[in-house]
Amino acid sequence: MQQVKLFKGVETEISALEKDVNEWIQKSGARVIQISGNISPQSVSPASSAKTRFVASDVMLIVLYEASSG
Repeated sequence: MQQVKLFKGVETEISALEKDVNEWIQKSGARVIQISGNISPQSVSPASSAKTRFVASDVMLIVLYEASSG
């Protein structure tokens, strides 16, 4: 049966999100069918300076997988 798993992170920590997804795939034994994602639009920080005008955007990954039967 196909199932979904959602992962959420922020664009400044993409490496950590990638690590979390890869660890889950290895530990779960899931057969990944598709991975898709979305990044939210950046917003202007109300207390922004000229150097840090934008806040980090949210990143969401959707993993479509087949659960292992074992």
